[in-house]
Amino acid sequence: MDRRNLAQRRYLQRFMPLMVSYAVILIGVSAAQRHGSIGGATLGLMSVLPAIPLVGVIVVMGMYLREERDEFIRNRLVMAMLGGTGLLLAATTIWGFLENNGVVGHPPTFLVFPFWCGAMGISQCAMALHARLTNPAE
Repeated sequence: MDRRNLAQRRYLQRFMPLMVSYAVILIGVSAAQRHGSIGGATLGLMSVLPAIPLVGVIVVMGMYLREERDEFIRNRLVMAMLGGTGLLLAATTIWGFLENNGVVGHPPTFLVFPFWCGAMGISQCAMALHARLTNPAE
């Protein structure tokens, strides 16, 4: 039996097709660029295509926040998103100063969203550990 609530099921029903389409588009665009000389507007369009499903994922995350009725779950997700944003801002600020002084190179900007998702995951782990350590009887 599925223990997810309605908002969580809707989130997964929206999220999974977007991630599958992202993978298919990314593989297709990479293959097309490797096997041919593409330029101009076609190259611009092909460069933007992989971002479209990821923008969709961001929209789906916002929809999930709006639809989630369990205040505890919604609060934990908001706190994880804020923690992820804080971690990402701190890391990019430090990286920016290192880059400005020629210590490190410029990373691909498209990695910001995956890094934010990772930072959000780190925040969720930290929140779970904090809850476990401060409420050991539960």
